[in-house]
Amino acid sequence: MLEPCINQAAGLQALAPQLMPKLVAVVSHGQQQGELPMLWSLCTSWVDMGQSVIVLDGHKAETDHNPGLWHLLSDTMSHFSADQEAASWTIMPAALGFEQLATSGFNSKTVGHLFQNYGIVLLYADATKLTCLLKDSTLTPLLVVAPLKSSSLSAYQALKELLLDAHLHPTVANIALPPKTTTAMSSPVQNLQNCAMAFLGLKIKPITVSAMAHADGSQGEINRLALQLLESAVILERQPIKRTH
Repeated sequence: MLEPCINQAAGLQALAPQLMPKLVAVVSHGQQQGELPMLWSLCTSWVDMGQSVIVLDGHKAETDHNPGLWHLLSDTMSHFSADQEAASWTIMPAALGFEQLATSGFNSKTVGHLFQNYGIVLLYADATKLTCLLKDSTLTPLLVVAPLKSSSLSAYQALKELLLDAHLHPTVANIALPPKTTTAMSSPVQNLQNCAMAFLGLKIKPITVSAMAHADGSQGEINRLALQLLESAVILERQPIKRTH
């Protein structure tokens, strides 16, 4: 489960106007040991760039005591003001909202009016949910491969589902251990590359992020990945709200 985080760079939001929000996604495939630290690092990088970020957590259901995406979709004006100032980093439960959007998708038409005061909207959910939400979009969800034996299998299953069912080509990030900890055996990302080529005919060029003892050691790699994800992000344009009488 994700917990809210506010960065000291919140004041930067007042210095520059927000553009239309950019939609990005991180695929969950059972390896949160690698996913969550990567997600935190990316959000920190974007906030340091002066962006406000909202993470929609598909693993956490909305409740009346902890409202989220479902409440926004059900009664937008009661729970959200387009003029309210966005926190630099906000996390919102979204499991029920994702279910509601499963047939219509997460796009400008369905949610474009909801997040215009944020710079980045990040979806964090498993491949099945993202397949329904992002099918046939141009988004390239981030698929993190942790240095764990089981990571290559779960990552391949998520990759296959996204590619075949939603026509999405994920960006693969490989968390690399220091050289002294490596062995002669194939790494999880190498196994993923081999399986993707053999069974899907897909050539993967992973982006490597070093797992160093000090968090700031790999910050340059994180920043480059953060910028690449923004380059392939989908713009959420504001759409007119249809009102029923």
